[in-house]
Amino acid sequence: MKKNNVKYIAFLTYILIFASTALFAETVTYTEANEICTHVYLGYNGGEYGPITVTKGTYKKGLTSKTVYLVALSGTELVDGQSTGYLTDLLSGFNLKNAYYYNVVSVIQNNIPSGANLILAGHSLGGMICQQVAADDEIKADYNVMNTVCFGSPLLSAGSREGVVKRLGDTSDVIPYCSGSLFNNTLWAILGLNREDGGYGLDLLSAHTESYLRSDVWGAYDITGTKNGSAKLVLDLSTLTYYQSPTTISE
Repeated sequence: MKKNNVKYIAFLTYILIFASTALFAETVTYTEANEICTHVYLGYNGGEYGPITVTKGTYKKGLTSKTVYLVALSGTELVDGQSTGYLTDLLSGFNLKNAYYYNVVSVIQNNIPSGANLILAGHSLGGMICQQVAADDEIKADYNVMNTVCFGSPLLSAGSREGVVKRLGDTSDVIPYCSGSLFNNTLWAILGLNREDGGYGLDLLSAHTESYLRSDVWGAYDITGTKNGSAKLVLDLSTLTYYQSPTTISE
């Protein structure tokens, strides 16, 4: 089934996530990267709630168990007064600071305890912002950025990011190459992309919007974007909070 409407996909995802809330006492366990992407896509809501979500949970891998905060960022969405438009794409693509970036940093600093473990996840523009945040000096000083997982996002801030960064890109998705890093860090921009073929061919839009939700394409990658990895994330959905990202910078 092919749908080109990201908002429609986000709506279905929203229903799925919150159906699990009723069934599983407000917790959900993610084991696959595509499940993390469903969470990221909650930010595509036409600006009603905002593109940023923060959810408290527990990271598990083997005998390791850590309290973490998942900061999820949706990508380009043309919403009046929201900083997820084409100007932000351009600024972030050249690794320049922008309102979306500043708003995410502010949300983290004002709503997540200092010293906390962070997992950052984003789609497209959201993944670019995640990489910029993972390289932010104040965030690195005050938080432990464990992992950043990006869906359909170009390389940014290479060499400055804290934690492990994984970029996932469908073979038909060209967006992961659309940043200045393709020219000044070519090998990393290309070879650092984990690619899988969703069978979209020339349907570039579907490759960019649908592929990352599919277990048959990305189910071998764990919640950190590691292929054949074993990390899990148990989220307390009662803590899920949305935040706006206006074109003016939040304080």
